[in-house]
Amino acid sequence: MWLKLCCTLKTEPGSSAFWWPMFLIVLMRPHLLTAPGGHLVCRGLIKNGERQDEESVGGRRRTEALRHLCKMNPSQALRVRGMVVEECHLPGLGVALTLDHTKNESSDDGVSDLVCFVSGLLLGTNAKVRTWFGTFIRNGQQRKRDNISSVLWQMRRQLLLELMGILPTVRSTHIVEEADVDMEPNVSVYSGLKEEHVVKASALLRLYCALMGIAGLKPTDEEAEQLLQLMTSRPPATPAGVRFVSLSFCMLLAFSTLVSTPEQEQLMVMWLSWMIKEEAYFESISGVSASFGEMLLLVAMYFHSNQLSAIIDLVCSTLGMKIVIKPSSLSRMKTIFTQEIFTEQVVTAHAVRVPVTGNLSANITGFLPIHCIYQLLKSRSFTKHKVSIKDWIYRQLCETTTPLHPQLLPLIDVYINSILTPASKSNPEATNQPVTEQEILNVFQGLSGGENSRLPQRYSITTQLLVLYYVLSYEEALLANTKILAAMQKKPKSYSSALMDQIPIKYLIRQAQGLQQELGGLHSALLRLLATNYPHLCIVEDWICEEQITGTDALLRRMLLTNIAKNHSPKQLQEAFSMLPGNHTQLMQILEHLTLLSAGELIPYAEVLTSNMNRLLNAGVPRRILQTVNKLWMVLNTVMPRRLWVMTVNALQPSVKIVRQQKYTQNDLMIDPLIVLRCDQRVHRSPPLMDITLHMLNGYLLASKAYLNAHLKETAEQDIRPSQNNAMGPEAPEVTREELKNALLAAQDSAAVQILLEICLPTEEEKAQSSNIHSLLKSVHSTTSPKSPELEEEEDSLLCNLREVQCLICCLLHQMYIADPNIVKLVHFQGYPCELLALTVAGIPSMHICLDFIPELIAQPELEKQIFAIQLLSFLCIQYALPKSLSVARLAINVMGTLLTVLTQSKRYAFFMPTLPCLVSFCQAFPPLYEDIMSLLIQIGQVCASDVATQTRDFDPIITRLQQLKEKPHEVSGLCKDSSIKSCSRDIASMDPDVRLCQCVENTIIEIINMSVSGV
Repeated sequence: MWLKLCCTLKTEPGSSAFWWPMFLIVLMRPHLLTAPGGHLVCRGLIKNGERQDEESVGGRRRTEALRHLCKMNPSQALRVRGMVVEECHLPGLGVALTLDHTKNESSDDGVSDLVCFVSGLLLGTNAKVRTWFGTFIRNGQQRKRDNISSVLWQMRRQLLLELMGILPTVRSTHIVEEADVDMEPNVSVYSGLKEEHVVKASALLRLYCALMGIAGLKPTDEEAEQLLQLMTSRPPATPAGVRFVSLSFCMLLAFSTLVSTPEQEQLMVMWLSWMIKEEAYFESISGVSASFGEMLLLVAMYFHSNQLSAIIDLVCSTLGMKIVIKPSSLSRMKTIFTQEIFTEQVVTAHAVRVPVTGNLSANITGFLPIHCIYQLLKSRSFTKHKVSIKDWIYRQLCETTTPLHPQLLPLIDVYINSILTPASKSNPEATNQPVTEQEILNVFQGLSGGENSRLPQRYSITTQLLVLYYVLSYEEALLANTKILAAMQKKPKSYSSALMDQIPIKYLIRQAQGLQQELGGLHSALLRLLATNYPHLCIVEDWICEEQITGTDALLRRMLLTNIAKNHSPKQLQEAFSMLPGNHTQLMQILEHLTLLSAGELIPYAEVLTSNMNRLLNAGVPRRILQTVNKLWMVLNTVMPRRLWVMTVNALQPSVKIVRQQKYTQNDLMIDPLIVLRCDQRVHRSPPLMDITLHMLNGYLLASKAYLNAHLKETAEQDIRPSQNNAMGPEAPEVTREELKNALLAAQDSAAVQILLEICLPTEEEKAQSSNIHSLLKSVHSTTSPKSPELEEEEDSLLCNLREVQCLICCLLHQMYIADPNIVKLVHFQGYPCELLALTVAGIPSMHICLDFIPELIAQPELEKQIFAIQLLSFLCIQYALPKSLSVARLAINVMGTLLTVLTQSKRYAFFMPTLPCLVSFCQAFPPLYEDIMSLLIQIGQVCASDVATQTRDFDPIITRLQQLKEKPHEVSGLCKDSSIKSCSRDIASMDPDVRLCQCVENTIIEIINMSVSGV
């Protein structure tokens, strides 16, 4: 043998003089092949060989030589084969060495080395190796001569023998008739594939798919016949059997050319019918949820909807390889499926009877019933054939768990679309039925207690979140399609507000926030729906508060939680409230313990806490109790805001309404949010409770906007009916109703702002107390005695409560102004008491917006609005000394000069008396306006003097004094104050408007001079 090899390699064209003596040494001593030098010789021969060894005589000789060398030392054959794959040379050698190794290995029922080796080359991740070996297969098929002696032929023959070796030996041709009723169920008349051969059969099928789909192998008639026999064999009901049937089915779809005769087609149809019959049995015995029955159903639906590309993707995904499948090759299979096996009516009727997947999650892979139902819903098959699918979907939603299966959200979306949108305009009633309210309530039943005190829930949090997503999506889709449905004279039923009130939306959203990784996109989808339909549950302040409640500090507080704190019951809390105001120690202790509980654990205490809020309005309740109640209320607001708001509003009503048992509902408060402000007047001077009231007001204002928007869409049919006879066109009614809605919202917001501003004003009692305290303080200071503690406490309490309420209101107004700047303009065009201007300008940062519309406000014909605009501008100039403020102030001075020439005596007095002090602020903010302001003041004095020149002869000295004050302010600055006092005392008895206006002018000039001299 070695002499033959020597002659072969010596005559090989291109053989290297270096490798020749080395090869001779290894040839004479085969054991040296295991040494590093021997490996180097083999690698050199392989590396210098052809990429396709069977293309040339030299390549075949080199392959034969190395093959015989490995036969002499079989232990190194697999190592040499690894070099072949690594270098991508001599593919025939690799196959030949594998064939030799396969013959030497013991015959068992496992997957052979040849199948593993070739599958690894074609299905591996190395694209270079895959292309190299695929070229070897294609080139080998093109050579017609010496086919039997080629390595490729030997490989195909060996694979065919292995395939035939596992085929059932006996196969009956008896076709089961319907009359054979005595036959045992689930027993096939065909001899099945042995269980120990199933894995090997699956490996062979995948290998032949790779050879034909990737390497381009064209099977012979014998190979095609044997492959079809293997694919249509009946495996046992095991997970491996399910996998084998799925692979066989996909191979039939991918390579329909394997079925060429009517007999073969009949065999395939019988096998498919067997699949339909046995799939339930296979699933129950094998324990595999993703059975081949769902794949059959899914392919049938794809064929009916002509989604051939989806079938190709399904086949490639199941086989685990990307192969080219022409859609035209599926035409015969489509005919068989749609006309003989699975008509559309059969598909829909069968799909409803398919059991739902228990504990459906993303961990269950493969093709499931949910995929089939999704496709049937998408193609509207259920509505077309009047098959109810509602119960199946509800059962599947109830059988879900985390991590969320990715097909659930698309299933809900397409189901909602099939409920609202008819399958065709000719048949508007062809829609699916929605889930009933009672079924929805069953999912959330009992979800009202604390996290630890709740009874075990029947449904998982995943089910509850999915049902919540369904309800919110349904309502949103219903509103979005209202016009289309109204045009079709179809109005699906909306879920009642009573149902929505019983769903703990905020609590569920908070639970979903902690499960974002497991819920996929469900949490973000719920947030989008919440922001659109329930904006009052998406207040930014609430999210920030929630972060504080669930942060590190809360965790540390819970570490301090004792058994005593856990044992407090709502009944004990009620008893503690009943002891107020006499004994507040026990109440304070219980409230402090409740602050250590989580938001969910506080839910049982909510009703007691809110119903007793009116007791906190009585005198003598410590501030600490009020603050603690406010803190607990904010915690509860993170889990049950809507129910909490309704209970709180009813609890804070005046005592007269409480006696009448007048209870407001959620719907009442959304229609009229100002009900929140019709509370007990004592709330307006209790900052902790006022904070809660303002929070509810802000929420209900947002809820009212969403409610009116939804109402406008729900009543869209009112836009369609009048439009038929409307000469203005179909858009006119909609615009009118939209404008009316905007006007109502603007009036509602402005009314809320006006009420809040009115609350900021001190009451008559507070004014009286303030004046009394001020006079008492003066007397105390005059006697240089220390301030009494009682008086100091009363003053601090009064100022603190009023000022704190004003600060809370200013914060809310700032948020409202930023959210909608039009409210600022509307409120200031309406006007409010000028005593509040100092507060609003200093306390509301967004008041600088007013600079944009003050010129328009000054241009209004009403004198009151002009006065209010100038007074507002004076405070804005001090607060915001900006170039824009300077230009508006200069405009105001010019307007005042113009009005001086056109106003009558009575109007001149009414306009300039309140506006002249504003000129001092203009000068203080912008000194360059000094000259213009002084000229204006002199003009005002001169106009007044001319009107009373015939009556009052002492007026000329006043005008002269004003001119001196303007020309030489520094010389008379020290006497200004005294002279003004004398002038006031001299003319105090004069009630003439012009005289009083001139005195006001003089005082204004003196203030400006004093301010400029003192540098204020």
